[in-house]
Amino acid sequence: MHYSEAREKYMALGVDTEAAIETLKQVPVSLHCWQGDDVRGFDGDPSKPLTGGIQTTGNYPGRARTPQELMDDLDQVLALIPGKPKMNLHASYAIFDKDNGGWADRDKLEPKHFEKWVQFCKERGLGCDFNPTFFSHDKCDPLTLTSPNEETRRFWIEHGRACIRISQYLAEQLNDVCVMNIWTGDGFKDVPGDRMGPRERYRDSIDAILAQPYDFSKVKPCVESKVFGIGVEAYTAGSGEFSLLYAAMHKDKCIPLMDNGHYHPTEVVSDKIPALLTFFDEIALHVTRPIRWDSDHVVLYDDETREIAREIVRCGGLDGRVHIALDYFDASINRISAWVTGYRNLQKALLFALLQPGSLLKRLQDEGDFTRLMVEQEQLKTMPLGEVWDEYCRRCGKPVDGEWFPQVLEYEKNVLSKRG
Repeated sequence: MHYSEAREKYMALGVDTEAAIETLKQVPVSLHCWQGDDVRGFDGDPSKPLTGGIQTTGNYPGRARTPQELMDDLDQVLALIPGKPKMNLHASYAIFDKDNGGWADRDKLEPKHFEKWVQFCKERGLGCDFNPTFFSHDKCDPLTLTSPNEETRRFWIEHGRACIRISQYLAEQLNDVCVMNIWTGDGFKDVPGDRMGPRERYRDSIDAILAQPYDFSKVKPCVESKVFGIGVEAYTAGSGEFSLLYAAMHKDKCIPLMDNGHYHPTEVVSDKIPALLTFFDEIALHVTRPIRWDSDHVVLYDDETREIAREIVRCGGLDGRVHIALDYFDASINRISAWVTGYRNLQKALLFALLQPGSLLKRLQDEGDFTRLMVEQEQLKTMPLGEVWDEYCRRCGKPVDGEWFPQVLEYEKNVLSKRG
């Protein structure tokens, strides 16, 4: 079947594939830099293990070890993904050199430490999101923003405030909104003796961070929750209730962020999207794939990814109400392939959502015709999405499925395999 035939099939349902393709081409999705180097960053000892609730499994050859290697890998990824990608950086990816004064600790980070990332983004027409790095540092005691040690807590508050300033810089330099996500793995391995105290300190710490001046139309601070983490199985200060309530009480300076790996196994973020958009003008998402826990597997074209995409589209999220980012890190497979596979799958899910006859499905539900609603939704699963997807890729000047993976293998042969 050719694209023209697929277009006619969708047209019979009242769906314009041309409009869907043009809409998707303008949807920004943030590409997370930390897939390329296993969340190591450039501000610490690369021989030390990750700490603070972060863990990467696997030792596939070719991990990026320097800023240049990471940028080279990102260029390879950008050549293989359609759409409108943004960058997404953690503060630990600051680039230090003699021109900007060399290494600085996280509480002393400045915009100058990200000038090379700005140059990278400008040359490729990318926006950039940002994240403070509240893990893998000697100042984790192991708590950060919830620590009862005032010196520790002050260090991490200053880090957060520095990241606000950097986010403002990125937004202004790249003329694009910068979503700045606050997440910590603060919590306890076993039953705590005090659940409220850490959350009060966490609240006060975020208050202090957001007291740093910024333009809320350009910088979108988020508070991300997590149900549990490695070494904090019994209690996390930044629970779902805490994070959502903080955002709800500070709607003039903060938005909620949901990571679909950060909830109980029977909870789904797809259902939470319309719930939050009923009350919030904007929300942010980290799209990942949990297996039994928040294991950050590569995003697949699976049921929940499609449902997340459908709710984004149904709720008008593509008009700027939903800020979409990827978040996973797999060191057991080729990292370029992991990046490309996850990004293309999310794009494919968004295209699937855009090709739904939304008005018809809504009308059938409102009329109580649940029999036909079920039939229509099931028939949509075998519509010729693949032909429309291939056409979308071609119009973006990117390879279709089946064509991009050989380029990954060639890059592995010529570049990754020589890194040792």
